[in-house]
Amino acid sequence: MPIDADAAFLPVRIAVLTVSDTRSLADDRSGDTLVERLTAAGHVLADRAILRDDADAIAAHLHQWIDDPAIDCIVTTGGTGVTGRDVTPEAVERVADKIIPGFGELFRWLSYAKIGTSTVQSRACACVARGTYIFALPGSTGAVKDGWDGILASQLDNRHRPCNFVELMPRLTER
Repeated sequence: MPIDADAAFLPVRIAVLTVSDTRSLADDRSGDTLVERLTAAGHVLADRAILRDDADAIAAHLHQWIDDPAIDCIVTTGGTGVTGRDVTPEAVERVADKIIPGFGELFRWLSYAKIGTSTVQSRACACVARGTYIFALPGSTGAVKDGWDGILASQLDNRHRPCNFVELMPRLTER
């Protein structure tokens, strides 16, 4: 996609949340992959956490980060499947002001090229909550790479044309 070489890059302050009943910071490969990609792109890791698959705890943590002026964007990994313990989309919906349906649609389209019809098991989603973007990715490193490389790397780059999420940030809380 085209990048406006005349524009100065604006780093986004991104918090990373891994949702898992089994991972810790020592073995969180998806979270590590996401952190590596966002920092290599020039963004700022604003915070990082790991939470169990508990919708109440996830929503509470999202609310805390949404209210933190040092965080522009939250990217979660994990908990987007269809099993009983997968509750990240439900937690995201609890805090959402506006759903961004195109994110999940595009994620599944990109994923289809790699994993075929298995992509229908993903409930990747996104929203805006009180001026903060939230993007929920599946928990595999492949899904994190697809979501970052295929969507977020360009949409979180203010130089991306014809449009991007960053240029809309000042207007997200307009009424």
